[in-house]
Amino acid sequence: MHVIVLGAGVVGVTSAWYLRQKGYDVTVVERQRKAGTETSYANGGQVSVSHAEPWANPSAPLKVLKWMLKPDAPLLFRPRLDPAQWRWALSFLRECTSARAAYNIRQMVNLGTYSRSCLQALRNEAGLEYDQLDKGILHFYTNPKEFEGALEPARIMRELGCDRQVIDGRQAVEIEPALAPIRDRIAGATYTSEDESGDARKFTQALAKRAEDAGVRFFYGTEVVGFEQASHRILGVHVIHDGQHQTLRADNYVLSLGSYSAILARKLGLFLNIYPAKGYSITVPVKNEEAAYQVSLTDDEYKLVFSRLGDRIRVAGTAELSGYSRELNLTRCRAIVRRTAEIMPDAAQWDQAEFWTGLRPTTPSNIPYIGRCQFANLFLNTGHGTLGWTHSCGSAAALADIVSGQRPDVDFAFAGL
Repeated sequence: MHVIVLGAGVVGVTSAWYLRQKGYDVTVVERQRKAGTETSYANGGQVSVSHAEPWANPSAPLKVLKWMLKPDAPLLFRPRLDPAQWRWALSFLRECTSARAAYNIRQMVNLGTYSRSCLQALRNEAGLEYDQLDKGILHFYTNPKEFEGALEPARIMRELGCDRQVIDGRQAVEIEPALAPIRDRIAGATYTSEDESGDARKFTQALAKRAEDAGVRFFYGTEVVGFEQASHRILGVHVIHDGQHQTLRADNYVLSLGSYSAILARKLGLFLNIYPAKGYSITVPVKNEEAAYQVSLTDDEYKLVFSRLGDRIRVAGTAELSGYSRELNLTRCRAIVRRTAEIMPDAAQWDQAEFWTGLRPTTPSNIPYIGRCQFANLFLNTGHGTLGWTHSCGSAAALADIVSGQRPDVDFAFAGL
């Protein structure tokens, strides 16, 4: 049986891998010339079950209002004459209750824990190297109110099996000495020893090579423009390759086009409440090994995540809800440099920072679409927001089970089930 996977980011490539492991004939269609060169290219690098507090929580509406006129705000909403943006925003507000936030935390922790285990098994099975570190993730807080606000989500996560331990500033510096310059400003911290980090682009491209060796076909430089359909089935996918229009056919199809999934789905009359959240990152060469961190860090007040990728430092974060533009906002990039250099001034060559931006496919709840839709042979694996790298392997393994008619081995609200 033949399956076409649309998209070769980390979610699409892992989907192709697990489907191939199930015995399917798999083709991947990707508009770029290589795998992992859009949203997966320079993301935060964390495999973070502990990063499971959704953006939509009781404190979010007031924060978003406060940040609207601040160009370097952690979460920036730029209103547009775009019905999709306003539908997303209204849905986001509905998710900001305590009950909905707790439900969404449970979904993200369950999927994240399962996915981390899948990643570890896959890494060992395929022999993948991608600058991975398994030193845990440390969330630190320089604002006492932010720390107090983190205690209840951390408690919920512990009840769900994510061992996110609450610690003080002294313990935080013991775990990661690079935080010593701000020792006196740390109001508190949490530490999840089982979390990991690694370069998502390196992982995606290495796995794509393994998948090719296993028989998966990759059609790069191929843009998806629409579908051929009849009743509630997909008969083919229309693409443009080398300037030529073609129709590719298969028995089943998987939609994993990130933020562009919603645009393509609308051509089928299918509504996916996904909106692009433009994120930014900096990648900087290490200057002083002793001053540079090894443990992955999260600065929750500024919504920044820190990963160590070999001799590079990667810091990513902030979100801008302003449409599909990928124009680089230097004000937001420089804000990341400024905050990171303030925390650990001697760690890196801050004047050599490489800037990047990408569009995260975000749902109002932060819960992705995984599973079936109203088209019998079209499956969804999209809308992972900031946690595409964290949730990729678990989402793909679960999707392969669903395509095969099996129930996934994880407690999660799958689409269509």
